[in-house]
Amino acid sequence: MNKDQVPQYHEMINALLTALHDLGGSGSIGEINNATISILDLDEDVVEIPHDPDKSNDTEVEYRLAWTRTYLKKYGLIDNSSRGIWAINPAERNVREVDPGEVVRVVREQAKAQRASREAVDSLDQAVESPEEVQHWREELHQILTKELSPDAFERLTKRLLRESGFVQVEVTGRSGDGGIDGKGIVRVSGLLSFHVVFQCKRYQGSVTSSQVRDFRGAMIGRADKGLLITTGSFTRDAVTEATRDGAPPIDLINGDQLADKLKELSLGVSTTEEVVERVEVNASWFSQI
Repeated sequence: MNKDQVPQYHEMINALLTALHDLGGSGSIGEINNATISILDLDEDVVEIPHDPDKSNDTEVEYRLAWTRTYLKKYGLIDNSSRGIWAINPAERNVREVDPGEVVRVVREQAKAQRASREAVDSLDQAVESPEEVQHWREELHQILTKELSPDAFERLTKRLLRESGFVQVEVTGRSGDGGIDGKGIVRVSGLLSFHVVFQCKRYQGSVTSSQVRDFRGAMIGRADKGLLITTGSFTRDAVTEATRDGAPPIDLINGDQLADKLKELSLGVSTTEEVVERVEVNASWFSQI
């Protein structure tokens, strides 16, 4: 499988619009991606082609769909909130199909107008420097977690993350022959209820498969109330389905993006600085009343 088998971003524009309408006009990135992939009826092998394992855990489809959303936003059809929810703009709710070529043309003309003093824009990467959702701090963090952090350091980070998230009695076992269980802990809810949890941490690039989820479940049965599987990579769609299969012990999944969000939320190696931008406006009506 190679990236040539993945549809280009503009080839998925109308499928993504249809997906948003099917979702009721709005949806999370994951919901939109899954719905668009289903509409396009893409093979699982194509869906799982990685974009750039050295920089992120995104698949090529996910990366190109990020471009699709970016172009549709710049075209004025959709927008996103600070919580990562994308929605069709109310004034455009009746638009169900567009000319992809026209979308690309308009957005690139916008880029050229904004860079009138520069050389004319001819390529996608020049026209729009990066998709709306690409955040370079995530790429830097992904590189550190997968390439630079030692296994022992990653274990210590996992323990700290779970403790900061409300776990107690966190232990890292990692014994060979332990069925892939890396540790255990107890999570308390409102100081009244507690659940015994076993967890597995996969620090690598690529996707966790459904068979790996099943193996982990087999190891956790009879030893805990829930399972937690954390990876710096991603999960295949079959793996997500397997984790929530009816009648089987539940397993919560944390992928690389969710891990990054949690580290940011807890300020564990990721800090956020707010920048105040001064905006000055002239009130013409005020002067007219002098």
